[in-house]
Amino acid sequence: MAERGLRRKLVGTVVSNKMDKTAGVLVERLTQDGNYGKYIRRHAKYLAHDPKNLCQIGDKVRIIESRPLSKRKRWQVIEILEKAVTL
Repeated sequence: MAERGLRRKLVGTVVSNKMDKTAGVLVERLTQDGNYGKYIRRHAKYLAHDPKNLCQIGDKVRIIESRPLSKRKRWQVIEILEKAVTL
């Protein structure tokens, strides 16, 4: 299947999996303050499509931009990079 245009890929942590076929993914990034030069941690939460409900809270996942799947869901889980440690 050919790649359709430029689709962003992000890496984040699953913070919610209570919805059916959906995972809440928290993505953190570092930005530099314009006045002081100090690095600030910014974050955004995305709803991502998880068709097989494989994601668990704490998993590190890679998500990709996609067409709108619902009102707020515009991302899909490509792969689980690291499973969460369960005690």
